[in-house]
Amino acid sequence: MSDATAAIIKTWQEQPMLQPKIEKVVVNLNAGKSGEPLEKAISVLKEITGRNPVKRRAKKSVRDFGIREGESIAVVVTLRKQEAIDFLKKILPVVDNKISRRCFDVRGNFSFGLKEHIDIPGVKYDPEIGIFGMDICVTINRPGRRITIRKRQSKSLGPKHVLSAEESIVFVKQTLGVEII
Repeated sequence: MSDATAAIIKTWQEQPMLQPKIEKVVVNLNAGKSGEPLEKAISVLKEITGRNPVKRRAKKSVRDFGIREGESIAVVVTLRKQEAIDFLKKILPVVDNKISRRCFDVRGNFSFGLKEHIDIPGVKYDPEIGIFGMDICVTINRPGRRITIRKRQSKSLGPKHVLSAEESIVFVKQTLGVEII
């Protein structure tokens, strides 16, 4: 453990309000078409997460792909609290518990993708459904971040309370046992 990592962990122990937490995990599965492919995507996402997915509509028409504005083309599930952590622990072995440093943004959030849903442990290939890829976006924040996004009396966040990518990387390594490459 490096000196910077040790200093970050020591700060978290001294000041618990600076300890980051996983706010939510958003799983996005894009079917590309409405109708039967979308229904298959809904069943896959329901099987993987155990939650009912929400349909997402196309923002604009793309003639080359046969997509019309307002047509449902994707499904999304948002997981929070312990459910999100359990899902990440199930999904991360698919990517060999390795995440690239480039996957993290400046606020400490990270995203990664899976090419095939059948790589997930416990999911079997069904020829009627096919194979889907998905995007997983993880939002990491500190307690108190809500004051910037609430409607009533929203305030700005102090510069010391803003989560950095380095702190997020230390948190992910410590909590989920992920190797950052």
